[in-house]
Amino acid sequence: MRMFQRLFGKPDRGTAPLLYNEVVALGRAPHWYREGKVPDTIDGRFDMIAAVLVLVLLRLEAEPEGELPSTTLAECFIDDMDGQLREIGIGDVVVGKHMGKMMGMLGGRLGAFRTGLADGSFRNVIERNLYRGQVPDSASLDHVEAQLLALRARLDAAPLSELLAGALPQ
Repeated sequence: MRMFQRLFGKPDRGTAPLLYNEVVALGRAPHWYREGKVPDTIDGRFDMIAAVLVLVLLRLEAEPEGELPSTTLAECFIDDMDGQLREIGIGDVVVGKHMGKMMGMLGGRLGAFRTGLADGSFRNVIERNLYRGQVPDSASLDHVEAQLLALRARLDAAPLSELLAGALPQ
């Protein structure tokens, strides 16, 4: 894939990179790590960006015309994670294995978030996926849960055209 991109350039993903950049910016917002006590580590940042991304992907999958934008947004995530792995020194030989693991984690979160939002177990999903068993005090967990649910509400209320234009609702 990398060789193809070097020879022919990156594929046109429309506004998906704009939306992905907003996902990353929101996932890196300091309040998650200060008030929410999500670990400010490589894994913690991956977990937080993945959480925001999953909520956006769930919103897109709710729309009949959201499949292609959802796919291109996921491709932006894959490109970013591939680049991040290479930047921290993971070599070509094992990048694929790491990417497979990360994609599995994203897929697992999609299922877990979907179920947790539907059956009321969202707080447990957050504990498992953002804190990896090291759950902080309840005030920190309350903060993250409230912020993620508020994001979900904004996403649900936003017209699809806003997301397709590359913007997260404020």
